[in-house]
Amino acid sequence: MIDLIPATSYPGDLRVAAPPSARHLYIHIPFCHRRCAYCDFNTYANMDDRMEAYVLALCRELDAWRAALGAPRLALPRPAGAPPGALLRADLRPTVFLGGGTPSMLPLPLLERVLAAADAIVPLAGAEVTVEANPGTVLGRDYLRGLRGLGVNRLSMGVQSLHDPTLRVLGRIHTAAEARASYADARRAGFENVNLDFIFGLPGQTPAQWEATLREIAGWDAEHFSLYSLILEPSTPLFAQVQGGRVSVPDDDDTGEMYERAIELLGAAGYAQYEISNWARHADAQATAQPPHAAASAQLPIPAYACHHNLAYWLNADYLAAGAGAHGHAFPRRYADVLGIDEYIGRVASGRAPIAEITELSARDLQAETMFMGLRINAGVSYAHFRDRCGADMAEVYAAELAELAGLGLLERDELGVRLSARGRMLGNHVFERFV
Repeated sequence: MIDLIPATSYPGDLRVAAPPSARHLYIHIPFCHRRCAYCDFNTYANMDDRMEAYVLALCRELDAWRAALGAPRLALPRPAGAPPGALLRADLRPTVFLGGGTPSMLPLPLLERVLAAADAIVPLAGAEVTVEANPGTVLGRDYLRGLRGLGVNRLSMGVQSLHDPTLRVLGRIHTAAEARASYADARRAGFENVNLDFIFGLPGQTPAQWEATLREIAGWDAEHFSLYSLILEPSTPLFAQVQGGRVSVPDDDDTGEMYERAIELLGAAGYAQYEISNWARHADAQATAQPPHAAASAQLPIPAYACHHNLAYWLNADYLAAGAGAHGHAFPRRYADVLGIDEYIGRVASGRAPIAEITELSARDLQAETMFMGLRINAGVSYAHFRDRCGADMAEVYAAELAELAGLGLLERDELGVRLSARGRMLGNHVFERFV
């Protein structure tokens, strides 16, 4: 058994304590067929032979957290007096999220072991259970039916582009036709909650190409879209190619136009933008096909198919994390596991905790993070949520900042709380840094 809790010493006298409960769990699967040219995540190619040993270590880490936490305690009461419409941590479903890397590279028997270990911490029945998938690694309908049978009820597919030359520049291993086929297979396999990831501002991409993509995918009837502006990370091959003049990317004006077209066209297609980069189907468009949690969430200012796991991040909730490079948050601490697959396996095999770094957080850190994470959500940060999470009054802690940003037209305020204005969403980073 790994000795995680209650306050075990690690090299450098680092310590970690268990959170009082675990309602959200992130599990990192770091394997990839090939690293994409734009990716700086903790992923590794050509290490498939480590999968079984990695899953064994991952299950041992999860078992250590289960032992530390005791029986699952998933209830989080809504604060007394919180007004209807105030978005709070208590309104979120429990969640399990397998990200990567490419979780869909794992054979089903290994995924079954991981999910069984997760179930002992966050019971899968009643939880939002998401697995990320690459269309190039999804092995047809049988694999997808197997995922569904393991309790996975939300699939997140990294499509990124429907332009084959662009996919090759990005280093993606699938084609546009394979992405379309994988999505169709997911539907036939019984997935009723599918997210599709796309990137805009890509090399050689024009606003007209992006609009054509938006018009096509709006007709796919997916429940959720995550649309991200390309970020050129300095450690990636794509960054070097752009810096060296071998590849060109759209300028800020064209990228801004692409973002505005996404807002316009997805809105017209019946999707609600509930966060800077995320859209989901409206609840009132699903009167006959609502997921089980929709009725309980009817008063939330978010659509029924919003991603509750990501909302937990944006609401600055506590969450556990396991796996190489995984980051967890249990206030007043944040922790990160070691990055390397072999080091992770070795630590766990020797009975040592895989935690490499622990950051102590102050009350001021909690307040700032609650503001700049929560303002990513279109509903904003409610006074009730800030008080429940931080034990303080937002209007007192940030009186000067709120007044200034509202005066600049970047924030809107009402009786529930504060949120970014339409202009503020275009200048979000300038708003967020006022709280840091």
